[in-house]
Amino acid sequence: MRRIFCPLLLAVCLGAASAASAQPLYRVTVLSSAGAQGNSVNDFGLVGGSYTLASGALHAAVWGFGRQLDLGTLGSAALSSRVQWPVKNVVGFVSGISLTDALDPNKEGWSCGYFLPNANFNACLGFVWDPFTGMRPLPTLGGTNGFATGTNNLGETVGWAETASRDSSCVLPQVLGFKPVIWGPGRTGARALPLVEGDTAGAATAINDRGQIVGISGNCGIAVGSTTALHMMIWENGGFTVIANPNGAQYWNTPMMINERGDVVGFLGVPGDTVGNFTPPFLWTKAGGLTILPMPSGDIAGAATSINEHGQIVGYSNDANGDVHPLLWQNGQVTNLNALIEPNPELTAPIALLFDINDRGEITGSTLNGQAIIATPVGAPGHW
Repeated sequence: MRRIFCPLLLAVCLGAASAASAQPLYRVTVLSSAGAQGNSVNDFGLVGGSYTLASGALHAAVWGFGRQLDLGTLGSAALSSRVQWPVKNVVGFVSGISLTDALDPNKEGWSCGYFLPNANFNACLGFVWDPFTGMRPLPTLGGTNGFATGTNNLGETVGWAETASRDSSCVLPQVLGFKPVIWGPGRTGARALPLVEGDTAGAATAINDRGQIVGISGNCGIAVGSTTALHMMIWENGGFTVIANPNGAQYWNTPMMINERGDVVGFLGVPGDTVGNFTPPFLWTKAGGLTILPMPSGDIAGAATSINEHGQIVGYSNDANGDVHPLLWQNGQVTNLNALIEPNPELTAPIALLFDINDRGEITGSTLNGQAIIATPVGAPGHW
């Protein structure tokens, strides 16, 4: 739940030449050049994300087998929608966020305002899409807005949703409180997940097929990370475990993804950095605890966004100038993906952000100039 700024990108060579040469090369396919972003790739190689229409609206999209499918919106086509988080199931569910035709009476902007253009303050809801029934809205906890992240193979979706009550810890224009929630399986309503005692708000960011959910617990704040991310959480079996930040920061502590083994990746807050400019990426495992992941020399902030069953991690980092680097962590090494790709004339700018990796090692993300991409290990089976 962190805003991403990508003004420029500088190529970075990481590690010794011998280490880089041992890495597999990747073949990059451009999925869309229309202000697009790939945010999710499942084990069939289907990519979810968004692209920009000629009108300027964003629409959630799925790419697969050489085709692009526009998922539409929960309102008129002039509104915007997006698949923002990795959606890991292989049964056809896609989850994300969409504006609706209804207007938000509180004009909050909500969490969606950081990811979707919303000049008229339309209400925003989480959605689940499937190929048989299309896009359907997910209910809130009585409030106006909601946000959906991932859906597992059991049809359980997680995210966060507003309540009908005002929360005094909110920072204007945010007014209503919100809780981490789970929807489903099926069409069951939103069920709030427990918070750390004394906390008032939170969000769930990912779920695996074992029912383990990761997310955050804190106060309402601005409804996007910050002090809502006071505690990092793993919910399971009706209870929760707190993943402690070893540096003690009380903001921006955000798990982004959990794999089927229960390994968690994300980014951490740093004391004194209330706006989240210096977040380091991390890996947490039950056996090994929390490890800060390395970044390229000179980079000051990063995020680990996804991890597969083989322990490969993707994400990004940036230097003090704001130049962003797409990162792959594996075998104890961190590598800029731009150093591993085959030449492709359709790729018109360096890759900037990586958001997801599947168990076949396929990676999705976006370039500096808004091309959605999938990077496939050379020699690996794939559909691209």
